[in-house]
Amino acid sequence: MDIMLKNYENYLQFLDSKLLKFFASQKPFVFCKKGCARCCQKAQFPYSLLEIKYLLTGFLKLDKKTQQKIEENLQKVANKKNKFRGKKFRYDCPFLIDNVCSVYDYRGVVCRTFGLMTKIIDGEIKAPFCADLGLNYSNVLNLKSNKISLRKYKKLRVKEEPLGFNISYKYLTDDVFEESFNIKFGDKKPLINWFIDGDK
Repeated sequence: MDIMLKNYENYLQFLDSKLLKFFASQKPFVFCKKGCARCCQKAQFPYSLLEIKYLLTGFLKLDKKTQQKIEENLQKVANKKNKFRGKKFRYDCPFLIDNVCSVYDYRGVVCRTFGLMTKIIDGEIKAPFCADLGLNYSNVLNLKSNKISLRKYKKLRVKEEPLGFNISYKYLTDDVFEESFNIKFGDKKPLINWFIDGDK
């Protein structure tokens, strides 16, 4: 493994340690569990060049049968994308097999942070889209206004507060982290585009 990927692993250890605390503090509002996979479906999955390189190191450690299944998934998604004429192409992650991430330890930043509420610059919060499906934060969120319902929150009778965190993809892949961990994220684009366009 080259030095950049090793430094990126250090960054991921730092990020995961923070996220572990964030998720623990939000336990009454987060319903993530193995096999749910809503976060891996019908999305765009922004990935940087560095994240793709790391993801592929995980892919190469998989057995041949799993690699073949992922390659088939990639081809299916690429075929759908080539026929798509809309603005935002959304798809199921090709690395998702039987509703489980096949490269979980090598997943990207956006995958690691999904499920928490994100703090936006103006102080507003953005709930994960799974709230609309009755999942994370749906027990405290007014889905029409996308704001915390005090009535719903009080009804839960929990001491933890529903909070948003500074975990936007843009923030977590900016130059401050690049300098701190001696890494370079490089170009960013939807996951599937790395396999259709390469690093063009």
